[in-house]
Amino acid sequence: MAGGVQDRQAGAGERYDVFHTDCPARDVVDHVTSRWGVWVLISLRNTDLRFYELRESIRGISEKMLAQTLRALVEDGLVWRKVEPTTPPQVTYGLTEFGRDVGEPLTDLFDRITRRLPPGGAQDR
Repeated sequence: MAGGVQDRQAGAGERYDVFHTDCPARDVVDHVTSRWGVWVLISLRNTDLRFYELRESIRGISEKMLAQTLRALVEDGLVWRKVEPTTPPQVTYGLTEFGRDVGEPLTDLFDRITRRLPPGGAQDR
C-alpha cells in the first residue's frame, strides 16, 4: 500500500493519527506536554510577556530551556514572537488563537489542582 493516513496531511474533518511516530500532530502534543511547554502556555494565558518576564514567571527554567521551548511552540503555531528593533532587542511572546485553544484545558487543569490541593500540599489518604 503506497502511503497511509500517517503520510498525508489531515484534511477538513479528518484527524491525525497521533499514535503513529511520524504524525506531525504528535510533535505538537509532545511540545505542549513537555516539562516546560505546559508552564509557558499557562504563563502566557492572561498576558503577553517579554523573554525575561516569562523566565521570571517560570521558576527553575534555564534561559536555554526557555529558548528551546519557545522556539518549538512558535514553530507549532501556538505562540507568536515579536521583536522590537531596539538595543538590546526586546522580544515579546503571546498565545496565538491556536495556543489559547490548546492552553484552555491546561489552565482548567491547573486551576482545578490549585483549588483542590490541601494546604501545604498534603494529600488526603
